[in-house]
Amino acid sequence: MPPLRPWSPIPIEDDGDPLLDLPASLWRLEPHPYQALGAPYGPGASPFRLRRGVIDRLVRAQGLLQRQRPDWRLAIFDAWRPIAVQAFMVRQAFREACGQRGLDPDQAGAAQKAVAEEVDRFWAPPSRDPATPPPHSTGAAVDLTLAEASGRPLAMGGEIDAIGAISEPDHHAGAAPGTEAAEWHARRRLLAAVMAAAGFAQHPNEWWHFSHGDQLWAWRCQEPRARYGGVAAGVEGAADG
Repeated sequence: MPPLRPWSPIPIEDDGDPLLDLPASLWRLEPHPYQALGAPYGPGASPFRLRRGVIDRLVRAQGLLQRQRPDWRLAIFDAWRPIAVQAFMVRQAFREACGQRGLDPDQAGAAQKAVAEEVDRFWAPPSRDPATPPPHSTGAAVDLTLAEASGRPLAMGGEIDAIGAISEPDHHAGAAPGTEAAEWHARRRLLAAVMAAAGFAQHPNEWWHFSHGDQLWAWRCQEPRARYGGVAAGVEGAADG
């Protein structure tokens, strides 16, 4: 069993905020990559949903971004993720990482164990324990990037979901001024700044992952409790339209 995260012991007192579809003002990167892989969302379930309070803060973050860069916008890669999808994607990430290293994912060995441990730094275990829900299953976490006004994503110096040090928020912090890597770092810092100003906390290992109200957020913001627990398919709220 993977080790618990440092935020796992934080208690959850769900405030009942409904899970809603993202508004049209927030750009979605489609086709959704996990749906394209066949991830089991279930009939009618959409990954582009978040808790109402989280959506409000995401819209605020976009406004803050466009005060500085009117020609840019937020681009949503992924949001709500059911437990079944989390389990599917953890397996997928492990198999892809093994393939990149020339390893057989169906074999049990020291190299495969090392890959599993590295994947665990980026993918939360698909826990069905209500006390330790994966962040995305709560409707409080969002994976996103910056994009041009047209919706074309900007280069950020590493792909979303990449396994390794390149995904750490400050990976390019030491880049020489005027280089492409320095621009990547500036973009990552801008994304982090507008999200923090809107009340989000960033995952320590992922430049693209932010949340408000879940256990990770409570841990990073030194809050005594999390506002949001897991949301199962079929119990989310209706969209406002």
